Amino acid sequence: MTPLPAVLGGGELTAWRLDQAIFAQTWDGGEGAFRVGGRWNPAGVRAVYCSLDPAAAILEVAVHTGFGALDTVPYALTAFEITDPAAVHVVQPGDVTNPNWLQAGPPSAGQQAFGEKLLAAHAFVAIPSAVSRHSWNLVFVAARAVGKYHLRSQERFALDTRLHPPRVVRGS
Repeated sequence: MTPLPAVLGGGELTAWRLDQAIFAQTWDGGEGAFRVGGRWNPAGVRAVYCSLDPAAAILEVAVHTGFGALDTVPYALTAFEITDPAAVHVVQPGDVTNPNWLQAGPPSAGQQAFGEKLLAAHAFVAIPSAVSRHSWNLVFVAARAVGKYHLRSQERFALDTRLHPPRVVRGS
């Protein structure tokens, strides 16, 4: 597992999120997680899923949409600063009740309840990624984290085209 960024000891911390461009302005609204739930929240909780590095943010979206969508649909990459890294609660792999919660696959009701409890108690939760075991995700509810983060930048995202190459048709 990659160590947490040293900045968690003080200073500002940057987190990243990738959204379809049409949703860029509401990047911290948690609408998708509110509607259908997520790995660490049941439906009805406006959890915002981010990563502590931009590559992990891209992989977290690609695992659900595929690289084809990232190549053909406009996306925006958002960077935001957490002004008080002490507000981040770090969940180490040994802290989760069921180690399978950190594996790929659909979440269980117990996993979502565990995450909901964390989100109710902490402004931000850093938790290992299931997509990249060496990366960290950051989950928060914007209403709970008011004044503890601010938008740093949003930019048009462009996928490296090698990740979505043309199909090669071989002759018979």
